Amino acid sequence: MSMNASKLFRAGNKIVPPYAVLPLILCPAINMIVYSGSQLLVTGKQHYDFTSTWDNMIPLMPAWTLVYLGCFFIWIVNYILVCRESKEICYEFLSAEALSKLICGIFFLTLPTTNIRPELVGNDCFTQLLRFVYTVDRPVNLFPSIHCLAIWFSWRGLLKCKKVPKWYKYLSFVFVWLVFLSVLYTKQHILIDIIGGIVVAEIGWYLSRRLHLGNVYKWMNARIKIK
Repeated sequence: MSMNASKLFRAGNKIVPPYAVLPLILCPAINMIVYSGSQLLVTGKQHYDFTSTWDNMIPLMPAWTLVYLGCFFIWIVNYILVCRESKEICYEFLSAEALSKLICGIFFLTLPTTNIRPELVGNDCFTQLLRFVYTVDRPVNLFPSIHCLAIWFSWRGLLKCKKVPKWYKYLSFVFVWLVFLSVLYTKQHILIDIIGGIVVAEIGWYLSRRLHLGNVYKWMNARIKIK
């Protein structure tokens, strides 16, 4: 290994501990399998629209697309912060998150959902950005909302972290609710999708702890000799 590569490797270890690398890599992989794989399996099946009167009363506000997309950055930062706390918390956190997404997959397969998006009028930057989101993200797999589930986890996991300052935990909690508002104002989700995301996240967290699923990541790292 060259000197520069060695420095990069050590720098990377300071940001993401070696024991967290594989679990964190599996995190988006599981997300892709659940979200995209389920779409292929339910192609042609009836999809249900649970949009309520209350949902129809919420206005379209394209500027909230910035918050909707901004949560991807918060996910990355907070997930790494949680995993840096300790091996035990890392394994417990990511195993609960993975199980929650698998539960979402069951809903996607057995209760496919959709909604009718509003027509986007205008060419301002926010509308153009939301138009792009609509293009790359079809209105399917809405309940439970993985978007809301993940941002809930990004805050929930911080609660057990002693290395993370309280002010940042409070800030993350505020951002959670901003993201909830963003999925409504961009018409990406409806109210029941948010509730479903939170409930499934808590169920996944509870079952993972009861079943000690964190040991799966511990075993995987042991197999590839990562401490």
